[in-house]
Amino acid sequence: MKFVGVTACPTGIAHSAMAAEALETKAKEMGHDIEIEIHGASGADFVDRQVIKDADAIIIASDATVSERNRFDGKPTVEVRLREAMDKPGEVIERAMRAVEKGAAGATDDTAAQEEAEDEAVPTDMGGTGWGAEVRRWLMTGVSYMIPFVVAGGILIALAFALGGAVQVTEVDVYENFSIPAMIFTIGSTAFNMLVPILAGFIAFAMADRPGIAPGVVGGLIANEIGAGFLGGIAAGLLAGAVIILLKRIKLPGGFGRLMPILVYPLVGCLVVGALMITVVGQPIAALTTGLENWLGSLEGANSVLLGIILGSMMAFDMGGPVNKAAYAFAIAGLAGSAFGPMAAVMAAGMTPPLALALATAVRGRVFTSAEQRAGQANWVMGASFITEGAIPFAAADPLRVIPPMMVGSAITASLSLAFGATLR
Repeated sequence: MKFVGVTACPTGIAHSAMAAEALETKAKEMGHDIEIEIHGASGADFVDRQVIKDADAIIIASDATVSERNRFDGKPTVEVRLREAMDKPGEVIERAMRAVEKGAAGATDDTAAQEEAEDEAVPTDMGGTGWGAEVRRWLMTGVSYMIPFVVAGGILIALAFALGGAVQVTEVDVYENFSIPAMIFTIGSTAFNMLVPILAGFIAFAMADRPGIAPGVVGGLIANEIGAGFLGGIAAGLLAGAVIILLKRIKLPGGFGRLMPILVYPLVGCLVVGALMITVVGQPIAALTTGLENWLGSLEGANSVLLGIILGSMMAFDMGGPVNKAAYAFAIAGLAGSAFGPMAAVMAAGMTPPLALALATAVRGRVFTSAEQRAGQANWVMGASFITEGAIPFAAADPLRVIPPMMVGSAITASLSLAFGATLR
């Protein structure tokens, strides 16, 4: 059989490529042809439409929103989480084969529950159950589009501090007294100021497609203005997506219907979301955010060590999976409130598993296979680049002996980072 595969992860760094490799290898072993379309940090290299036309079925392994899914309309489709494609590629391919044999065009799996969900136009759950998995997908899509702003803003601000010092770059108006460090700091700060609007806009995009972006971004900007921060951005994105979904249910006759995308969706969406953020939702979330910021700022001694143990253990538990992403999202929330310690702890903890395994393969190479030794060499670079996923092949091969010590090591690392007052600035 011929398959087209699509892999997509929130960060687009490692999981999508690893899932693609697993599917390609297993398909070859089973005697099938598969062409994979990887949605990564640099976008997607879309497969040719003729390839899709010739395919017997579509396999989507994704933890984030896949763009232009209408290309696959009419094809039997199996949708799973990335982790399932990485760990059980054979089972995923067998499900696709059953979907083909069943001949139900557009069916997403071989269970009655999923057929019913498809009939109700509810997006297929990616290996989870109910709305919880859908909400997670929306949030992870927002995070995936926000990450470039985190990276660019964080590195530029750190570079500005290194070149000019904190006082010079933060207290000088670059437009009146120009200096290179102050300019770099201004650019980095601008990128950081976009974190919440981008998060909100693309949460709404994941829910309602392009019409959700404008109301989501506007809601995120308002969240910034009233001090609702990261949590306010999440609320704004969810509100914007819900409002646009409701508006899409309104059917207008003739030419009026064509006005909906260009006039009604952005106008009504921005107005409703903005009004709700200002009058109802924003202030309570701003108070909650202020409380979170005060709590993070007050952490010291045993409290900071305990937080480090929790965050570090989460970072190493599934190495790029949902628990890892939850810890990372918590650290980003701290950045929005100018609490830089948790992000430093999370990054240090996330670098620990790949670097530890790289060291292990170098020091005790005889206990590893040749393939693991090669992977260990690559982990020097991946670990230094904060790509925790480099440890996944080792964890998948022997989870009981790899994951617990990685969690202990990451917990110690994060605790020490917070105890010593390390920050990411």
